[in-house]
Amino acid sequence: MSAISESRAGAAADRREGPGLSGLAASLAIFIALLAAGLGLSHGGFGDGLALSLTFGAAFGLVLQRSRFCFYCGIREWLDEREPDGLRGLLAALASGAVGYALVFGAWLPDPGTGRLPPDAFIGPLALTTALGGLTFGAGMTLSGSCLSAHLYRLGEGSPTAPFALLGALLGFVLGFATWNPLYLALVAEAPVVWLPARLGYPGWLAATLALLAALAWPLLLRRSARQAAARAARDAAGPGPAALQPLRAVFVARWPGWLGGLLVGALGAFAYLRVAPLGVTAELSARARDLGAAAGLVPDRLLGLETLRGCISILSEALLSANGVFVLGLVAASLASALAAGDFRPARPRRSHVLRGLLGGVLLGWGATLALGCSVGALLSGIHAGALSGWLFAVAMLAGLLLWRSAERAVRCRG
Repeated sequence: MSAISESRAGAAADRREGPGLSGLAASLAIFIALLAAGLGLSHGGFGDGLALSLTFGAAFGLVLQRSRFCFYCGIREWLDEREPDGLRGLLAALASGAVGYALVFGAWLPDPGTGRLPPDAFIGPLALTTALGGLTFGAGMTLSGSCLSAHLYRLGEGSPTAPFALLGALLGFVLGFATWNPLYLALVAEAPVVWLPARLGYPGWLAATLALLAALAWPLLLRRSARQAAARAARDAAGPGPAALQPLRAVFVARWPGWLGGLLVGALGAFAYLRVAPLGVTAELSARARDLGAAAGLVPDRLLGLETLRGCISILSEALLSANGVFVLGLVAASLASALAAGDFRPARPRRSHVLRGLLGGVLLGWGATLALGCSVGALLSGIHAGALSGWLFAVAMLAGLLLWRSAERAVRCRG
């Protein structure tokens, strides 16, 4: 199974009979372990921050796996099959998160025109590196079959590509740090930071954001989802089944609708920002890559301007457990538990195509995320939620990179 065909593997998840008792027992054990770990972090001298990060990470992993929320898959399914469900989820996540952030901003910084930026929000520079990073990231997720967050939850499903994509991403982060200083001096140092609420006010920014998202969603709302129609037909053919099991099957076995997953992702993003930090999955990965690169003499000791820029990249910490590291662990563990409960845990032996596409695509993902100060979650999702124009720049560039790489692959296949 190639990385691209692997991204289609969840399409029939809601037509399966579900897991056996062993899968349910293993799933329950993982969720109990997550609960125990959260209580241990909360009462073990680590403070509530790590426990909340674990909780948000587990919730994020559960929602991603159940709704199969993936930037690349949603776009690919629309381009190849005119299936709107995934894209509906992406747009719903952007809309609900923007509303949530607007409420939080209004409480913390009632007047956005003061010249101050809201604390900790991922509002990046409007730099050429953001566009270059988006182009590279879009190519990387097309080559590897997923974005970084989707590779993390597919790691919990036993994906043969995900481990190599994440390893490649570590190498890409090292490459990004190794090339950062000259790119910063040439392209980032003088780049403006554009926070849309400061220009439009909260009402103007939110209205413009929701109007744009509504315009993008309109053709998707008019189109019937073939996947959901097939799932309904399969359920009708199978009969009603025990009434007591229907709610459990809808939650733990059937694939959630894209719009529901998107609304939950956006809400999680706003709550996570309010209590801990914006959603992002690259801070811990990039920090470990930075440590490895520095130990190997590949990354300079000083990375110009990186510590002052807003983004989900290389948060330095002497602590063994970082908030983002715990978040990622919770994401993977919850996606594994969810996959076991739904019968989606299907590990396979990696073939050469998995290894090559995963490693090469992962390098592009890591390098692109470094240049853009985040991935499709940190730079795009959390950036647009926060009203950063850099989030929209990354989104357009990522889509362009995806389309360009797809066109190049088709041209190569035609010539072959």
